[in-house]
Parts: sequence; C-alpha cells; structure tokens
Amino acid sequence: MKPRCLSALVLLLLNLVALLEASDQKSAPANQTAMSKRTRMELIGAFNSELVYIRSPFPMGKKGLTLKDGKISPGGEELQRLIAMWGPAVKPGDRAMITAILIKDNRIHVEINGGPVKKKKWYQRIQVSGGSDRAVPLTPSDSDANPRGSYVDLVFDGYVPDLTAQQLKDLLGPVFDFNSQSPLEAYLETVPPKVKEAIKNHQVLVGMNRDMVIYAKGRPPSKTREKDGEVEYEEWIYGQPPQDVDFIRFVGDEVVRVETMKVGGEKVVRTEKEVNLEEPTVAKGAQDQPRPANAPSLRRPGEPVDTSVPSKVPSSTPQPPLTAPPVSPTPPSGPGADPSSGQIPH
Repeated sequence: MKPRCLSALVLLLLNLVALLEASDQKSAPANQTAMSKRTRMELIGAFNSELVYIRSPFPMGKKGLTLKDGKISPGGEELQRLIAMWGPAVKPGDRAMITAILIKDNRIHVEINGGPVKKKKWYQRIQVSGGSDRAVPLTPSDSDANPRGSYVDLVFDGYVPDLTAQQLKDLLGPVFDFNSQSPLEAYLETVPPKVKEAIKNHQVLVGMNRDMVIYAKGRPPSKTREKDGEVEYEEWIYGQPPQDVDFIRFVGDEVVRVETMKVGGEKVVRTEKEVNLEEPTVAKGAQDQPRPANAPSLRRPGEPVDTSVPSKVPSSTPQPPLTAPPVSPTPPSGPGADPSSGQIPH
C-alpha cells in the first residue's frame, strides 16, 4: 500500500474514533458528561445479580414501572388497578434479584427476577418444517410470560449522564432498598411511623392491611368466614386460653375490628380507625435522604435552569395499600417468602 493511501486510511480511522467518542459524550453541559462505555460496563457488572428488597409493588404482566425525577409511574389508582387485575410480581418487603441491566438512549432498564418475559434457550429457537410450509419448534416451550419477573425504567432527559454506583442506587431508592438486612427491616421502611411502631410491638391497629398484620403477628393459627347482614368478613384468631385471644376482623383487605379477650374475662373491642393508609408515606432514601451534591443533572444539554422548580429530587409517589393474596396455611416460596420469618422476637 502506498504511503499516501496509508496516511489517508489512518486519518479516516482517527476521524471515526473521534466521531464515536463525540456521539458517546453528545453535547453535554460543561460540568456533566454522558455515560461512557467503560462506566456502562462497570455498572452492569456491579448491579447484575445484586440482591435488593422491594419498596414499591410491581404488577405482573409485561408492563413494569417507570421512574423519573423520583416519581413512580404508573402510580396511585392506576397501579392499584393493574395489581388487582394481574396480581403483584413483588410486594414491599420482598427480596428480589437484579437479573439484567440495559443502558440505552435516555434510560436505564433494570429487570428483576428474570424480567417479565422468559428468556429462551438456544435450542428452543430451532424450528423444523416437514411437507407443509408451517414450521414447528423443535422443543415446545411454555408461555413467554414470567409472572415473578418485572422491570423498572429509570428515565432521564435527553441522555444517560455519567453515574457512580452509589448515585445509581440513590436514584433507584424509591423502588429498591440496597441496605436492609431482612424482609422485615425493608418492609418497615415502607409504612407510616405509627404502623412501624405497632408492628415492632406485635400490635394490630384498625385500618391495617393483611400484610401488616402478618408482619406484626405472623400467620393466623385459625381463620373463620362469616357474614354480618350483606357484609362478608374474615376473622383471624391469635392465641388460646389461658392466654389473651385476639380476633382480627377484615372486610376486604382492611382491619375493621380488633377484639381482645383478656385472661380475666374482660373483652376489649376497637372499631374506630387508628391508621389511614391513604396518607402519603415516603420510603427511606426517597425523601429523608438528601440529594447527593454531585448528583447528575437531568436537564437536556443546554437547557436553562427552571428556578420555579425545587432542586431536590421529588419523593416517590405515595402508593395505595396493596391487596394481598389469600393467605395459605403453608409458607410461600420464592423471593420475599414468609414475611413472618423476619418477625422481631419479644
């Protein structure tokens, strides 16, 4: 090859490398750069197979959660409707594993427990055809749906900024708890302070839901179903004489009556609502934890600062109480198994 052609080829390669680096950095602000390929590989390696506890319920199905500026969507009634329709993939306090992380364009896609779609083996993609034109899979596969897997998309404006592992954990704080050591500890950070104190003391308050009662008292030794007029209710019974006996009455998912039969024969009944789960509750790390001083900007390159909006990352959208599935006498399996196993001893 002639020297002139070789020089032209070298210049072409140098220009190509420069263009690739420029596209990787885009036109970010002077104090902020887009995520480099090296950082992407480091984050993927650091977070893949990481065990976390869940702070927000994830619905089953192929629709996961979106997290932007600290706000979770879908939220409120829409999230409650999806969970009521399809069931929860994971609930607050459950343990889950990050099984995939994809960084692309303006978002970080994080899958838990295998994601919402089952990944096929290489041999499940092989198809054979006979005399007809129709191809048949060599190995039949089950449904593509993965009922225990889901995902969250962490969305930015314009591009994904350069992040450290701790910054990414802080941004994922509204949905994932990276610090708790037990399901109970993780779950307590998702409930109001009054409920948290009651669970620690193994007390049941009128207004709690089934999950809260299980965390406070464990699974009920016995249950009954009755009807008061047109209202059907379920009663969970804890204790046997000569101890105090508690009768916890549920209408739907809410405790509406707590009756305690004392050893001495005294009966104590509480029916007035003691806790309102519709009050906003913010998980630890969303509001209590300050935004890091070097937190990445979520503004588009060149976008002016809007002084009318507070600089603090908003807290996660308050979630409505979760309708728990019917309680079975045998402990569940899988991530976040029997929550009563993390119960605080007397």
